Amino acid sequence: MCAIADAGSVRKAARQLGMTQPSLTTQLHRIEKALGGQLFFREPSGSRPTPLGHSVLCRARPIVAEMRALIDEVASTSQREQGTRLHIGSTNSPAVAGWLRRLRVRLPQTDTTIRTDVSANALLHMVATGQLDAAFVHEVEGAPLRVPDSLAEHELIAREPQFIALADTHPAAAQEVIRVADLADDQWMVDPTVDGEWAGLRRIWAAAGINPRVVHGDYLTTVDLVTAGEVVTPCQPTARSRHGMAIRPLYGDPLAVRLFMACRQDDTPAASADDLFADLTAAYMEIAWASDAYRAWLVRHDGPLPVGS
Repeated sequence: MCAIADAGSVRKAARQLGMTQPSLTTQLHRIEKALGGQLFFREPSGSRPTPLGHSVLCRARPIVAEMRALIDEVASTSQREQGTRLHIGSTNSPAVAGWLRRLRVRLPQTDTTIRTDVSANALLHMVATGQLDAAFVHEVEGAPLRVPDSLAEHELIAREPQFIALADTHPAAAQEVIRVADLADDQWMVDPTVDGEWAGLRRIWAAAGINPRVVHGDYLTTVDLVTAGEVVTPCQPTARSRHGMAIRPLYGDPLAVRLFMACRQDDTPAASADDLFADLTAAYMEIAWASDAYRAWLVRHDGPLPVGS
C-alpha cells in the first residue's frame, strides 16, 4: 500500500518492489477485501488513495517504518563489531542532504544512515526505542507532538512560518504576501498523514472565516497540480520553487511550526548531541538562505536565523 501511494501507480510500485503488476494487483485486492473497502482510485494517470486508503496509510506507515528498522537491526548485528553506526531520522526537509553530508565528513569511519517519515511522532518513538539515534522533526503550532520523557530536545527554530505554493499565474501570486482569505475559492491540497497539519490548517481557515474545498494528497506529488492551477498547498519556506510555481508567505504568518532535534538523554554512540545539532543547524541555514522566498522573509523580519550562513 505504501509503495503504491508513494509511486503513484500499481505499475511503478510493482517495478520498485521487484514483482509483477498482476501479482501486486492481486495482493491489493486481497487487502481491500480484508478491510472491506476500496483503498485507491484507479485513474488513467495512476492510483490515488481513497479516504479509507488515507486512513489505512496513516496506520500503515509507522508499522512499515518499525519493520524496516527491525530488519536493519537484525542485518547489522554482525557488523557492529567492525565499526560504529549512526542512525538519524527526519521528516521531509531539504536540509537532510546537507546534514547527512556534514556528518559523513565529521565521522568518516561511521556508517551513517538516514530514515525519513511523514510522521514526526513515529520518528520520536523510534529514537526513544533505540531504533534511531536522533531525529529532526517539525511540530505544528497548536498540535503538540508526543515527545517521550526519555528524549532531550534541541530547538533549532521556535516558530517558523509555513508558506503557500500556488501557480505563478494565480492572481494572488502577484502579491509579496498573501492573505488566507484571498485563497477562499481555491482547492487546498492537504496531506492528512503529516502529524498536526490538518488541525493547523483548520485553525487558520476558521480564523480567516473561510471553508475551502480540500483534496487529500501527498505533498511530494502535488507539483503538477499546483503548477496547473488546480490546487494551492502549504509548504516549508525552504521549499524549492519549480517552473510555473510561486511560493509566498502568508499575511501574519498564521501557520507555523517548531523545528527541533530529539535524541536520548545520553549522547549517541558515534557523536555527541552537540555535534549532531551543530551540523544540522549549519545544513538548515545553508538551504534557508538559498531560498529566495525565505531569504526575503528573513531579511524583513530580522530572523530567526543569523545572516551570512
